[in-house]
This record gives sequence, structure tokens and C-alpha cells, in this order.
Amino acid sequence: MVYSSDNKIPVGISACLTGQAVRFNGSHKRSRFCTDVLSDYFSLRPMCPEVAIGMGTPREPIRLVSDSPTDERVRAVGVDSPDIDVTDDLRSEAVKVSALNQDLCGFIFMQKSPSCGLFGVKRYLKNGHPEGKASGIFASEFARLNPLLPIEEAGRLNDAALRENFMVRVFTYRDWQLFTQTTVTPARLIDFHSRYKYLIMAHSTVHYKETGRLLSDLSGDINQIAEEYFTLLMTALAKPASRKTHTNTLMHLQGYLKNLISAADKEELARIILEYRRGIIPLVVPLTLLKHHLNHHQEANAYARQQVYLNPHPYELGLRNTL
Repeated sequence: MVYSSDNKIPVGISACLTGQAVRFNGSHKRSRFCTDVLSDYFSLRPMCPEVAIGMGTPREPIRLVSDSPTDERVRAVGVDSPDIDVTDDLRSEAVKVSALNQDLCGFIFMQKSPSCGLFGVKRYLKNGHPEGKASGIFASEFARLNPLLPIEEAGRLNDAALRENFMVRVFTYRDWQLFTQTTVTPARLIDFHSRYKYLIMAHSTVHYKETGRLLSDLSGDINQIAEEYFTLLMTALAKPASRKTHTNTLMHLQGYLKNLISAADKEELARIILEYRRGIIPLVVPLTLLKHHLNHHQEANAYARQQVYLNPHPYELGLRNTL
């Protein structure tokens, strides 16, 4: 796949992460990875649901509160003025944002926020005692409305594996958007899957088999089949790939070279893949060697070389250098 910074991918982001001073205390939480790195490829669309519903800046902070330890239903209320309840407003804002931004290919949320946090936001009882964790009101409603959209917290993007997985999903989502701009036909759907076959394998062998079964009979409504396929695809990619599954995929792709490279080259490639499996070297090493051999024998490896797995995101990002 060819990537260009000239045609940036629309991605939603909590406004405070872009440096906008919209937090409750008038500060921001700028993420340099988002603003200095991702902005080369993403058209970041800043949103602050608390400001959008008229809370102002600065403002009284809110927190998630539930009625009892066993009640996981939460509401967003004022810390000092619990009579201030913005739960419904935040949910309505999520519905509005979702409807007006159907072109988004992902969303990056601010962690720990009672409105935007996806995971592990502190939950309290009415008496002020902390009681477990929950998801922010806006983020949870937005995620419910967009179950296949790649979403992540900015803090979790510091983890190399989670960062790479998020980027894989965003670029895949965008590819599908572009694919469906033209009438979907059985032949085009098969061609799309042919490119994604080994990326799916690296994330989930179960979904690898399910997509194969789904596409084995295209006699039904092709648009419905395409929707089912996309659901399987994004569900598969949401499962982080491991060294074990990457190794399995690398070995399958290695098979395309078995009659083309020398015994010494085969031995070297097999050794490098094994060293990756053992955690000695990062994923970029066997991938680079594999791509070298595939490119050197282009005439016989068109199918292998077209695999998105080899280049699921811009090489310049170096996302596989530490996997």
C-alpha cells in the first residue's frame, strides 16, 4: 500500500491532546506523538464534549458516580455540586458528533477523563468513596455507536504494541472506506481480501478461517456479504498480534520463496524468523529480509508482494522497530 501525507486520514481526537486549553482548570494535555508525528498522516479533528455542551473553561470538575458498589451504571456529576448532572448532555453530544463525522477513521481519547476516558476512569459512590472503574460517558456512547471504528486512549499509545495495532486498524478502516466508494462486486471483494489475507492471519486464525468461509459463496447480496466481511476484518484486527502469530504468518509468506532462493538464503531467513519468535530481534528484521527476497523475485511473487501485512502503515513511522 502507498501512503501519502497529501491525503490525510480524518481522525477524531480529544481537543486537550492537541494543545487546546479546554480542560476543567484551563490547561491542556498536549500529546506530541499526536501533534508532531500522527499529524503528518492524520487530519486531526479536535473535540471537547464538555465545552461543546456549554460547560465553559475553566469549570467545576465532574466525576463518575454510581448509586451503590454493585451498580455499574454511572452518571457524570459535579465534584463540588452533585446536583450538576451532565450525563444525558454528554451522551447526546456523542450522538451528534457521531452523526456529523461519519468520515472518521479513528478516534484518540484523553485517558482518565470522566467524559473521554475509555478504560479505568475512577468511579465513585455518592458519599465520595472511590468504587472501581468505568468508562467516560461521551467515549462509551461514541464507542457504542461506532463499534468497528478504531478507538484508543492517548496514554495507551505509549505502548508499542497498542500503538501499532491502532495504526493498523486506522489505515485498514480508511482503505475500506476508499474501497466502498466504488460499487462492490464479488471480484473486487475477493481482490480486497486477497491483499488482507495474511494481515488477518497474523491477528486471528479464527477470523482468517471465517472470512474464507464467508467469501467461498458470493451468490447472495454482495453488499450484505461485504458488511459481514468488514465486521470480521475489524474484529480480527482488534485482537493484538503476538510473536507466535507473526511467526506463523512470516513462515507462510516464506513459503512463496521456497523454489526461488538458495538453500543458504532459506536457512538465513528461517533463522531470523526463529530469532524473532524467541524475542531476540524485533519484527522489522525478518520483515525487511522477507521483503528483500520477495522484491528480488517479483515475477513469481505478485500475490505475496501485494500483502498489506508487509506494509500496513507508513514505514517511516517505525512502528515495528520495537515489536
